[in-house]
Amino acid sequence: MTMINNYDADLIIIGAGPAGLSAAQYGARASLKTLVLEEMAPGGQALNIETLENYPGNTGRDGGAPRSGIEFSEDLHRQAENFGAQFIMEGAEDIKKEGDLFFVASSGGKTLRAPALILASGAKRRTLDIPGEKQFYGRGVSYCAACDGPFFKGKRILVVGGGDSACDEARYLSRLSDKITLIHRRERFRAQKTLAERVLSDPHITVRFNTRLLEIKGEAKVTRTLIETEGPSGPLRLEEETEAVFIFAGALPRTALAAGIGAELDESGYVLTDQSMASSVPGFYAAGDVRSSPFRQVVVAASDGAIAAHCAAAYIDGLKGVTYPRTF
Repeated sequence: MTMINNYDADLIIIGAGPAGLSAAQYGARASLKTLVLEEMAPGGQALNIETLENYPGNTGRDGGAPRSGIEFSEDLHRQAENFGAQFIMEGAEDIKKEGDLFFVASSGGKTLRAPALILASGAKRRTLDIPGEKQFYGRGVSYCAACDGPFFKGKRILVVGGGDSACDEARYLSRLSDKITLIHRRERFRAQKTLAERVLSDPHITVRFNTRLLEIKGEAKVTRTLIETEGPSGPLRLEEETEAVFIFAGALPRTALAAGIGAELDESGYVLTDQSMASSVPGFYAAGDVRSSPFRQVVVAASDGAIAAHCAAAYIDGLKGVTYPRTF
């Protein structure tokens, strides 16, 4: 490997969700000059979690509720800054690698250099691409119950999806209205068993399996939905009164930057890594929702970030000619 010495940072992290914030903390704590690029706000999708009840140790004290996703994210951000990580509130537009250095072009016109890079840019929501979805976005169509649910107290609400997010958000909405219908295109939920059982036992939620949303209708705002359900004699289409539609149809990994520098992706577009979170491109690591993984949870993302930072530090040592094992 080539010896390196002159560069702007030791480690650049793209994305400040739980994976990126965890990586920032471990990178900075290891005395690496750590720069984090984030185009929105630190926390990522965790900001939409009303109660983060399944993160180990995040239990409420004295009978209180566990921290919210916002509180958890704020703590992670503060902790990373206290260790010395620096945050640049800009997105990453492009990545190039020349020799042993990565060059990252930011949305603010900066060019940053580092020998190691961690992609933790997360995933974006998957849309249904059905008639009315774009037309009524912000006028009854939403992808965030915590953000928009309070506008529809007591209203007829349709929730679409069958994973953890759909079940979590349906439960949240059921505290605002007793007219919640949750539809899923398969015959059973793919969510964790505990979440699924809570939804099925909630008296305010009506669950319909083998059902799809075909169209969202209205004038100035959502008033009706067209759904299709599998009946004994074949598909049955129904048009129903609906005042809000919340869609949780999964996510698409934001891995265009990884593909741009030749990192290997799986068939679903996630970055393939080894157990050290290293991609097929030396010095390029992936953590959290961009990485090919069998389980996507906040705790997994945080673990990915810690491992990626630890292994990136060892990689940088190797570039500098340091061969001893690195421990923290």
